[in-house]
Amino acid sequence: MASNIKCIGVLTSGGDAPGMNAAIRSVTRAAIFNGIRVKGIFKGYKGLISGEISEFKTNSVSNIIQQGGTILKTARCAEFLTPEGRKIAFETMQREEIDALVVIGGDGSLTGANIFANEFDVPIVGLPGTIDNDLYGTDVTIGYDTALNTIMQSVDKIRDTATSHERLFFIEVMGRNCGYLALNSAIASGAEAAIIPEISIEKDQLSELIEQGFRKSKNSSLVLVTESEITGGALKLAERVKTEYPQYDVRVSILGHLQRGGSPSAQDRILASRMGIAAIRALLEDQRNVMIGIHENEIVYIPFKRAIKKEREISDELLEVLRISSI
Repeated sequence: MASNIKCIGVLTSGGDAPGMNAAIRSVTRAAIFNGIRVKGIFKGYKGLISGEISEFKTNSVSNIIQQGGTILKTARCAEFLTPEGRKIAFETMQREEIDALVVIGGDGSLTGANIFANEFDVPIVGLPGTIDNDLYGTDVTIGYDTALNTIMQSVDKIRDTATSHERLFFIEVMGRNCGYLALNSAIASGAEAAIIPEISIEKDQLSELIEQGFRKSKNSSLVLVTESEITGGALKLAERVKTEYPQYDVRVSILGHLQRGGSPSAQDRILASRMGIAAIRALLEDQRNVMIGIHENEIVYIPFKRAIKKEREISDELLEVLRISSI
């Protein structure tokens, strides 16, 4: 057991995701349960540099499991990208007597954690907190399920107006270069298609959809689009339709940041709680530079370098489900 860890710091970084508060709660209480002090670091790596830190007790995380966002706040931090900034962050840890960190965030946050851990030999465990579900080594990330349900409910409402006006709707969702949100929300909402980065690299999905006559039997169509430079986004696709296929009455709906908000689903609360406890267990086992993942409903430890450098592949089976069910 790593008995030299007497105090941990916990922070949330990057884009917020529903379930982050549940993870903060779990990490805090698991640490206290094991006799470890906890310090909450506000505004992510920015707070680690500026010293915005407060000691957390059990009641510090009471009544937050149902809240969206993050009570620790989050911020981008250009200074942490520099060696000088990271040195200040390490000095803050020493001054606060923080022996290890639990970092809750996505790809960028864990990339920063990996660099910091290697530079200063700091034990760090990461929790995958991102709605994009784009981290390798875990079947699902904290916040993904809630965001997926939020998108599904929004698309259900858009379908009402799309049907009333017999329109083609492009609905843009988040995900960067990962199409899981668009693909699974398309399946869940009964959409006709999903335009995602993984496929856009290989072919022109818009031309293929139109040429296959995907509206032959329907008076309206919904197409989910991943917000990405690779897909071009919903606005660019709509402009193409207006120019190349003027027979279609096309509209765009960009769901934006509403996807990040809201009370986390039961699945996200449970996932965050399991992962938070696993993070403390990992530190007690002297694990470092690992992300807590879940695979086939079992907790796994994924080295940072694998989690952030390997790309998640889109399931061919999911693509086939959408293709067959949307005819």
